[in-house]
Amino acid sequence: MIPTESLSKIEKAYDSPPIWYDIRGFFVLTFAYRSTLWAQISLFGNNIGARHLEGAVGSGTLFGIILAWKKITGHPIHAEIVGFDYAPSMLAGAIRRFKGMPGIRLIQADVAALDLPHDYFDTANIANAIHCFPDVVAGLTEVCRVLKPGGRLAVNVLLYPRGVQPFKWISERINAWAIRKGILYTPYDQADIRSRIVNAGFDIESEKVAGNTLNVIAVKRSA
Repeated sequence: MIPTESLSKIEKAYDSPPIWYDIRGFFVLTFAYRSTLWAQISLFGNNIGARHLEGAVGSGTLFGIILAWKKITGHPIHAEIVGFDYAPSMLAGAIRRFKGMPGIRLIQADVAALDLPHDYFDTANIANAIHCFPDVVAGLTEVCRVLKPGGRLAVNVLLYPRGVQPFKWISERINAWAIRKGILYTPYDQADIRSRIVNAGFDIESEKVAGNTLNVIAVKRSA
């Protein structure tokens, strides 16, 4: 379980209207992650199984876009979906967004102490959040616990800024602000976060660096 002090800091950092979170997220995605909305739709939209866990769902904006994209392209999602977030303000936004949509259950939860059954979910997505966890191994280990053996995790992780100036400098400044604000715990280097994912019980199926982001598909190892 993540310490109460860290959880309180997270709750305070995300205690803002969901619309502001979404606007802020767009600029962070573009200038700190140096990623695109399409890249995220492609990564996470292709990892939704019959029983799916959507971690750190936030206001639900990205997941809502993914569901809409799947429907438009003729692949609507028919799944049992559980989404969770720790921040009440963000979760309230997701509850409003998905109100009346069958198959979606939203809960407030600490990623390191999920009140969910062992070996239950086929897939899990953690979008734009691993680098916000105070204890990333505890969070990943808990997500691994609730996945079935062979279950797949899709995750993107913020790396330390790279590339040419002034883009590297801009990313560094945004990251420093985000750490002060409490919405970012730390970026990672690729080898470090890769080892943490493996130590939590996963095998890496694929990984790709895009901009300042590492996109990973990992599979829960069989016992």
